[in-house]
Amino acid sequence: MKPSRLFALVALVAAVLLGAASLAEAQAIQALGVFEQRCGGCHTKPAADSRAPDRDSLRQRTPEAILDALTTGSMKINAEGLTDAQKRMIAEYITERPLGAALAGQASAMTNRCAAKPLGNPLAGPAWNGWGADPGNSRYQPAAAAGLTVAQVPKLTLKWSFGFPNGSSAYGQPTIAGGRVYVGSDNGFVYSIDASSGCVYWSFQAKGGVRTSISIGKNGSRYAAYFADVKANVYAIDAETGAALWTRIAESHPLARVTGAPILYGGRLYVPVASFEEGSGPNPKYECCTFRGSLVAYNASSGEQEWKTYTIAEKPKPTKTNSVGTQMWGAAGAAIWSAPTIDAKRGVVYVATGDAYTSPAADTSDAVMAFDLKTGFPKWTHQFTANDAYLVGCPAGPSTRDNCPETGGPDFDFGNSPILRNLPNGKSVLVIGQKSGAAWAIDPDKEGALVWEHKVGKGSALGGIEWGSAADDRFGYFATADSQAGADAGGISALALATGEEAWHARPPSVDCTPGDRNCPVQAQSAAITVIPGVVFSGATNGMMRAYSSADGKVLWEFNTARPFTTVNGVAAKGGSLNGPGPVIAGGMLIMNSGYAYLGYGAAGNVLLAFGVE
Repeated sequence: MKPSRLFALVALVAAVLLGAASLAEAQAIQALGVFEQRCGGCHTKPAADSRAPDRDSLRQRTPEAILDALTTGSMKINAEGLTDAQKRMIAEYITERPLGAALAGQASAMTNRCAAKPLGNPLAGPAWNGWGADPGNSRYQPAAAAGLTVAQVPKLTLKWSFGFPNGSSAYGQPTIAGGRVYVGSDNGFVYSIDASSGCVYWSFQAKGGVRTSISIGKNGSRYAAYFADVKANVYAIDAETGAALWTRIAESHPLARVTGAPILYGGRLYVPVASFEEGSGPNPKYECCTFRGSLVAYNASSGEQEWKTYTIAEKPKPTKTNSVGTQMWGAAGAAIWSAPTIDAKRGVVYVATGDAYTSPAADTSDAVMAFDLKTGFPKWTHQFTANDAYLVGCPAGPSTRDNCPETGGPDFDFGNSPILRNLPNGKSVLVIGQKSGAAWAIDPDKEGALVWEHKVGKGSALGGIEWGSAADDRFGYFATADSQAGADAGGISALALATGEEAWHARPPSVDCTPGDRNCPVQAQSAAITVIPGVVFSGATNGMMRAYSSADGKVLWEFNTARPFTTVNGVAAKGGSLNGPGPVIAGGMLIMNSGYAYLGYGAAGNVLLAFGVE
């Protein structure tokens, strides 16, 4: 049945039922028709390799998050023509909750408020501050700061759990600093939580979901928490009180977002900008595509923009019109999905870029780029995959469909940050994992010249190496998703930083998995990984967190997070997929989210978990 006829039929049924059923029931039926007409093609029965979350995943989100996506967020283009009432109806219908209930997310509404306590100096003492634990984004925590040894890891036990209220999902990676945990959620609330007990100091509500980790640093005479949201807003708030200090917009494009964590260094905040335009681009009524990635540097104290550099130098220009008369544009894409990496010795900041949205693909897509720290001037680019022009829903290879690239690429962009490490011989390497399944090392002293390549995964749009690799002084550690590989999904490899030679490869222990299930296999290791001396921590999309020996890959400890939890703040909570952000470790505690399910596979959840040793 055509969507227009389906909608008319559902509206007629709703009108008839108004006399016999309640108004709420009739509105639910009408909302179902609107949802199926506008959204069902992607969300009712998503393909196994689709990024679109299914209806059950959408149900786990807040109505505010769904409404936000339809009105000002990533689904704005696809919701054109719907009335405000229809958008609200869809949001309440799909989440089965009324709008306005998200106010329960405020710290003032919680029962476990912390007693007032001075913050002190949060930069003194053990910390995991920001995405990668250090400016080089190694995701390696040294022994003194970790406070956790190989012998203690098997003794880790759950100390407390915190439920993100009102069904909001676990979203951003936690930060540990000054004995407090700072973490964001998909409904825009950022919380300051006591690391030892889980009590809540304050909450701050951003204008959009907070996917980024949070960086703590000086702001004049006080300390500030710096982060960004999925509407490309950038924030500095008081780390002790949660009061706003300044807010800026990193990019005015309506589909811009920030998912990679801003990094704080030398009095500047470096903010990477991405977008969801590749999701709206296939709509033939959408003028595809006009977004280009950028890196923006702000004065950390004042919020003044000091420079902004685009990953594609030239502004998009009109190219052609499609079959329905919509103007097309290009070149576009090369979003920055991950945190920037600082190289103070060379005065450089590195970023990794995503695919292009238009063909021919920009030569800065699927690349590592180097910019001058002070001016933002581009210094060099190393492209790893050429001709990767990709839009969600478009086929790989030649296509004549409206808006689709003439030749679709494999979607082998970077979700990893470049990792800067020094070698025993005094030289340095940048190592990075790609969705192609390849791990790479390049030379920062030779404009990114290739040092080595090692294939560790099969690779696909939802496979290969996803959100975050890690490295100690000798090895780089690369976890693979390969969600399309069935029982062969997942795995972790240790590669020598100097040569790329494999020291070991470990497969996750086997689990029951139903063939044909969209969330099968559930062992995809797409989440960022974390390393302490002797141990590699890596989670899987079935909710299992494991600790592997960095000597041989043997499993030392595991914990199943995909279950309900009794929380310290009294919120009903459950764990789900381990995806996106990874665990953070400082002062003898391991803290992690469970329930990130935004890539179309895995189960949603809303819990923050804190582990320690008796």
